[in-house]
Amino acid sequence: MVSEWEILVRLTLSCVLGGVIGYERQSRRKSAGLRTNMLVCLGSCLVMLISTAIYQGVEGRTNADPARLAAQVVSGIGFLGAGAIMKEGLTVTGLTTAACLWVVAGVGLAVGGGYYTAALLATGLVFVTLGALSRIDEWVLHDNHILLTVFTRDLPGQIVHINECLEDMSLTVHTVKTMRSHDSDHALVLEFELFNHAKIKGVALAEAVSRIEGVTGVNIA
Repeated sequence: MVSEWEILVRLTLSCVLGGVIGYERQSRRKSAGLRTNMLVCLGSCLVMLISTAIYQGVEGRTNADPARLAAQVVSGIGFLGAGAIMKEGLTVTGLTTAACLWVVAGVGLAVGGGYYTAALLATGLVFVTLGALSRIDEWVLHDNHILLTVFTRDLPGQIVHINECLEDMSLTVHTVKTMRSHDSDHALVLEFELFNHAKIKGVALAEAVSRIEGVTGVNIA
């Protein structure tokens, strides 16, 4: 049986590790921040402790699966992850936050099961992935990033036509945001976030998009 002292250590450690990851999310003003990650990690650890205790109480008298209760944590986290994912127009955000919650639950299960080394390593890797790699991503985006704003009439398949034009110029569309314009001549305002690996000139891009039927204005940043 797990001693009361070890239970205290595991629950406390789960809060600390969840807080480390949650701090990074909180500093970036994400929907699931410090408290959410701490609670997910703590709850996962507690479920694992209960699952282990129940199994140890009936070990040898039944063929009960000790992982059954803990396994429900993974599916339960799916509901939290779904709440963190937001869709605005064609843009989907919150995927990293949802994945982070899933990993935090895994860290809590590892601590609850007594796998301290695995939990510590996973927390360190998550912190590096969210922190250092995001800075590399921003650096890459800064050199090859284009924000294209297109003012256009609301015609059938207009977004598809613009997207095909961009693909013909070897530009990769990262996100698309659609907004309604109050100006009758500009029924739609489309914001394209592009990767410009081919180093296309802004003037050439503006001319190509402007030739599309229904486009009334183009702005490049």
